[in-house]
Amino acid sequence: MDNIITFEDFAKVDLRVGTIIEINDFPEARQPAYQLTIDFGDLGIQKSSAQITTLYNKEDLLNRQIVAVVNFPKKQIAKFMSECLILGAVNAKGVILLNPEIKVLNGSVVS
Repeated sequence: MDNIITFEDFAKVDLRVGTIIEINDFPEARQPAYQLTIDFGDLGIQKSSAQITTLYNKEDLLNRQIVAVVNFPKKQIAKFMSECLILGAVNAKGVILLNPEIKVLNGSVVS
């Protein structure tokens, strides 16, 4: 493996659990995507763009818990500012969201 990182590198990544509280279409995105608003508890509300339209419809995403990196710099995507990066596993059908098996508090640390 060529891209080995140290534990100190990994410790810099702030992974948290949040709940999707709003989903909007994102027609300006280059690839089909949704604009998501996510509640991270004490960390507050953050927004993200996610290319998950192949496997998820908006109704399935509302109130769903997800795992995200919350300490990336903001990224402009078309006219939308993405504030966090939602994590998912990629396969031939699309992106499968990572989420806790049992509901946890929003803002819970993933380690």
